[in-house]
Amino acid sequence: MTSKPSISAVSFKPTKTSPVSTAGLFVLLWVLSGCQTVAPPEQVTASFWEAMVRGDLESARKHTTPETRNLVVKQQNLENGSVDTGSVDVDGSNARVFTILTLKKPENKVLSFETVLLKENRQWQVDYQATLDNLSLLPLGALFKSLRTIGDTINKELERQIPLFENQLKSFSEELLRQLEEFRRQLEKAAPPDNRRSGTI
Repeated sequence: MTSKPSISAVSFKPTKTSPVSTAGLFVLLWVLSGCQTVAPPEQVTASFWEAMVRGDLESARKHTTPETRNLVVKQQNLENGSVDTGSVDVDGSNARVFTILTLKKPENKVLSFETVLLKENRQWQVDYQATLDNLSLLPLGALFKSLRTIGDTINKELERQIPLFENQLKSFSEELLRQLEEFRRQLEKAAPPDNRRSGTI
């Protein structure tokens, strides 16, 4: 009578893998890792600002650099706003995305600025501090632009008016000389005859 082998007596032999199958496994892993596409800067920018508009701070912070996540706080004036992105400027691990925020309050105000992004761990993330710096310059930028426009307008108007000023000054000088001459004649007429003969007034 033969005894059945116990479970402990059963041994497993490791299977041999060929170099071809090992290489194939590495290729497969490489292809799968390549399928995880990196979101472009404009997509990250849109996702970040859309989360801010919704008041979803948790989602917004996922799109920001770790150093600036604590700056992401609720902004009442962003509620129910809309976001548009424009041109993208990528320089190595830095990117700038032209951003337009249309705010419902006050009165559909439109803000245009650049969202700054950094590429960290192969992912684009919003540098919120640098972006806030861009936003803080908006009022001054608008003021300087207005002043420059006013200055250009004044300069153009002055250039246009200079010939007119010159003509008016010339006419004024001629009229002044004519009146002085007329005044001298009147004095001569009013002078006594003896003074007129002696050539004095």
